[in-house]
Amino acid sequence: MATIKRNKGVIGILTGGGDVPGLNPAIRAVTIRAIREGFQVIGIRRGWGGAIDIIRDKSADNSENCQILTEEIVNKTGRTGGTFLHTSRTNPSRVTKEKLPDHLRDTYNEPVNDLTAEVIKNLDFLGIDYLIPIGGDDTLSYAVRLHQEGIKVIAIPKTMDNDVPGTEYCIGFSTCITRTIQMTNNLRTSAGSHQRFLVLEVFGRYAGFTAMLPTMAGAANRCVIPEYQFDIERLTELLSEDRIKNPSRYSIVLVSEGATFQGSDRVFTSTEKDSYGHAKLGGIGSLVSAKIKELSPQYNKGKQVNVISQKLGYLVRGGDPDAIDSIVPMAYGNLALDLILQGLDGRLVVLKNGRYDNAPLQVVTSFKKFVNVEKHYNTHRLRPRYKSFEMNPLFIMTSD
Repeated sequence: MATIKRNKGVIGILTGGGDVPGLNPAIRAVTIRAIREGFQVIGIRRGWGGAIDIIRDKSADNSENCQILTEEIVNKTGRTGGTFLHTSRTNPSRVTKEKLPDHLRDTYNEPVNDLTAEVIKNLDFLGIDYLIPIGGDDTLSYAVRLHQEGIKVIAIPKTMDNDVPGTEYCIGFSTCITRTIQMTNNLRTSAGSHQRFLVLEVFGRYAGFTAMLPTMAGAANRCVIPEYQFDIERLTELLSEDRIKNPSRYSIVLVSEGATFQGSDRVFTSTEKDSYGHAKLGGIGSLVSAKIKELSPQYNKGKQVNVISQKLGYLVRGGDPDAIDSIVPMAYGNLALDLILQGLDGRLVVLKNGRYDNAPLQVVTSFKKFVNVEKHYNTHRLRPRYKSFEMNPLFIMTSD
């Protein structure tokens, strides 16, 4: 039996932004290692949402905002998808008046309020010595702010888009790619049966990795990504060529949700924006489907080709993690504890050059991570470009 030490301090952990498979394994890894090293672990619920909702009164019921984590709790959830701590897209530096916690409505009355001071006081109230946020660039950009304010932060990157700067890998990406390939292969039987085009809209607000990797793996013929505005006529021509070459007379394109037609803007489901300034993307897949159907007679002897259009959406972020999203979160959680035991903070745990490492937390806000179009995307063929795989990272194009 492992020797469990006591009273080294308190570690807080939270998950923010979209859910992905691999969050619960990361929480489990942090918690088990921390407890065995002598720390208490407090899970903050709903990401930064729970951090602003805490009532600093020992008689108050804060069970909806935080909980003490134990090995028993995290072992039950550690192999499952999602996050049992729940999540939100809360940005404590930009909380609208309508979304203020009830106990703060008399203190803040601006249309948009910065509650960072409240977050810091709440973390102090909980006795948290180190904070481990798990999130994408939005969640972690606020972690940078907290670290600048004096909070000891060790961050873990997650996002199915794999676009957090400074790391080759973000939790959730492998499962997303795995699901996309599986579902594309499932849907190709319908496309082949009806001799249609298959248009699948996938995640990817600013970066096209989730469309590129499945296409490179052979799941699709073409892909269009946010980093390059595509010509719909050229896409229709290529898909028509692919369809004719296929004995089953179908072809497939993956469309990143952030992709755009030449000369057009991104397509949104509404104009409402979240607290990080993002409107909800969606609908480009349907537009692509309608347009290639309209243009198809030009490349099919005057006959129109029908389209199967499917938005994969939450289907690729639900369910249990795959092998990589079970192993990497375990390693990232232990890396975070290694840093804490060394007395370090302001770090991001990463994969770099195929090896586990850490980087300054500020890298999260220092640049944007995109597909290198010149290096990895053939703009004429609308598909990934590759010449040699020698010495490339595991996911080929995730680090430059």
